[in-house]
Formats: sequence, C-alpha cells, structure tokens
Amino acid sequence: MTEPVRVDRRVEDLLRATAPRVLGALVRRYGHFDECEDAVQEALLAASVQWPEQGVPDNPHGWLSTVASRRLIDQIRGEAARRRREEVDFARLPLDEQVGAAADRDGAADRDDTLTLLFLCCHPALTAASQVALTLRAVGGLTTEQIAKAFLVPEATMGPRISRAKQRIKAAGATFEPPARGDWPDRLRVVLHVLYLIFNEGYTASSGPELQRADLAAEAIRLTRAVHRQLPEDGEVAGLLALMLLTDARRAARTTADGALVPLAEQDRSRWHRPAIREGLELVTGAMARSELGPYQLQAAIAAVHVEAARAADTDWAQIKVLYQILERISPNPMVTLNRAIAVAMADGPAEGLALLEPLGEDSRMAGHHRLPAVRAHLLEMAGDRSGAREAYELAARRTASLPEQRYLAERADRLR
Repeated sequence: MTEPVRVDRRVEDLLRATAPRVLGALVRRYGHFDECEDAVQEALLAASVQWPEQGVPDNPHGWLSTVASRRLIDQIRGEAARRRREEVDFARLPLDEQVGAAADRDGAADRDDTLTLLFLCCHPALTAASQVALTLRAVGGLTTEQIAKAFLVPEATMGPRISRAKQRIKAAGATFEPPARGDWPDRLRVVLHVLYLIFNEGYTASSGPELQRADLAAEAIRLTRAVHRQLPEDGEVAGLLALMLLTDARRAARTTADGALVPLAEQDRSRWHRPAIREGLELVTGAMARSELGPYQLQAAIAAVHVEAARAADTDWAQIKVLYQILERISPNPMVTLNRAIAVAMADGPAEGLALLEPLGEDSRMAGHHRLPAVRAHLLEMAGDRSGAREAYELAARRTASLPEQRYLAERADRLR
C-alpha cells in the first residue's frame, strides 16, 4: 500500500493562505463559483502531493492559479469560441510562462479576496451549518474529508452538503463582489458569527473523544486575522480576534496528559500562552477605546479579566458580572444569561445565581443542552446541596456527546456520593 503523503506545516499553512486569493482570481475571471472552487481544491491536492517531493515553487500563487485554471478550462472549453481560443492558446504556453501569465492576467497576486469569499460563503440563503462547511472548504482550504472528520460525519454526508450549498448560492444569483453598502453590517455580522462557530467547535468539540480540535480553532483565528487585516478599524472584528486569542491562550492547560478536562479554576496558569494574551489584551483595549461597544468586544473583555488574574481566587467576579449584565442587555440570549448566573454566584453567592437559572428551564433553546444542568450542579454544590448537585451532574453527563465532558461530569457526580 502506498504511504500517504505527509504535508509539513509550512506547506499546509502556505496552501491555506494562498487558496482564497487563487479562488478569488478565478471567480472574478470566470464567474462560476462552484466550478472554480472545485478546480482550486484539485490544485491544492496536486500541490500537497508534488510540493513535499519537488519543493515549493518560487511563485506558489502562480503555480496554483495555473493548475486550477487548467482544471477549470477542461470543464468550460465549450462555453464560447472566444474563450475557448483564449484558453487553448494559454494552455499551450510552457508552464513557467503560464505561471507568469496567470498572475499578470489576473492582476491579483497581491490581492486578498478573503473577505469577499467569506461574504459569498456566508450568503443568507444558506443554513448556518452550510455556511460553516463552505467557509472551511472554500476559504479555509480544507478538504471535504477533513471537514467531515472535524464534525464527525461521513464524507458521503459532508460532500453533498457542500455541493448543495454551492448550488443554493448559484440559484440565489450571488456574484463575486462585496454586498451592497446597506447590507454590509448584516452580512459582516453573519461572517463573524460563522467564524465564532468554527472557533467554538475547535475550542470545545460538541462531540467525540477529544475536548478540543486545535486545527479548527487555529483556522478560525487565521481567517479572523485575515478579516482584521482588511478591516483594522472595525471594533467587533478586533473584538472577535481578541476573544479567540485570549480564549485559545488557555488551551494547553485545559486538559491533562491523557485528555481529561481541567476546569478553569484548576488550570496551571503558567502554561497559558502569554504572547497570545498580550496580543488579545492590546486588541480589545484598542477596540473598546475607539469603537461602539459590541458583543464580541464584551466577551473579549470578560476573557481579559479571567486571564489577568494570577490565581483563580484573584478573579474580579464583580467586574465580570457587570460585563455580563451589559452583554445581556445588548445581545440577549440564554447562554449569556447562563454565564451571567455563574458570575453572579461567584460574586454574590450561589442562591443568587440559581435564581437566574430558573427561567432558563422553560426556554426551548436550552432544552436538552448539557450546560444548564452542569451549571446548576456547580451552583448547587457551592450551596451545599450534594444530592441535588449529584443528580444535576448526572443529567448533564447524559446530555453531552463529548467524551471528556462526560467523564468530568460523571467524576464530579461520583465525588458527591
């Protein structure tokens, strides 16, 4: 059996960073998003096979553009005689001349189309799940197999989902250009939400044997950096990037050597990644000083309070409580209320936090979610109700599909027997 090609991290990072620019150049020229995206994926696959053996070319963007163009030309030769003649002439050039011609003709070697691609992949005609999958494939450069593995579904399930997403974009008449100025805020909000979902799934996997998917979290950070480079003055973009950095900085301390979950209060803070913390603090401080306050900035500010505490006992829960009150006012949702209940319990006592949890039991959005009984168990344990806490921990363990969370919650329940 042939050994699989191992792509080193440098090549993988280069491919992912270059893919949006190549795809953008092709879509601008040909206007067929789905065909262009397939062609770029084939080019990425070819590069992952050839570059480790033959070396990275001097012009990676031009190489990928050339190979993707060849693939695309094979698909669309019959569309028009003019285009057919143009592409036949182009395809006959020697490879080194094709590389230069592709880059010169597209005029896009230095153009970053990441944000435009994100707007396209996060089209409102798509469901949130489709937006995430298409973003990871078209902008993140992940293969269908990689995306399927990330979300623990068969490749045979993920492939059609991505194909349907591309067809829906096509049916909606979407074009490769930024949305109209009036639609910009809503579309950017969707883009940020999709990146937020990708990061959350990477930071705490919703199911499976591992607590974290570092590759997904890193990809979300990379894509958010790309958006921040294009919109450096947008406070919410900076806030989201800060939130990701400040949260991901704790990753190394969140699990033991055997993958068991370590709660925030018990983490070895010397293992937190200080450069990420410094960058995140700088981003959120600058964003809050110059921009209208938004939910990502507030969440980043809360994360900042946590990482600034040298010990868990030094955490300024009163400040966190105030920040959650503001967040709940401008962006109300049950998860915010749930987190505010924790902050209130830590600042004012468990009885106050438990009172805030009561209405959430009637909220349909929380039905079946493991975090509600998990938080209730923690607060009941703080209040000295061992029996009630044990039952809530057991319920939370039954509800989560994450094996590390199941083990942690079951262990907490066992301690109270």
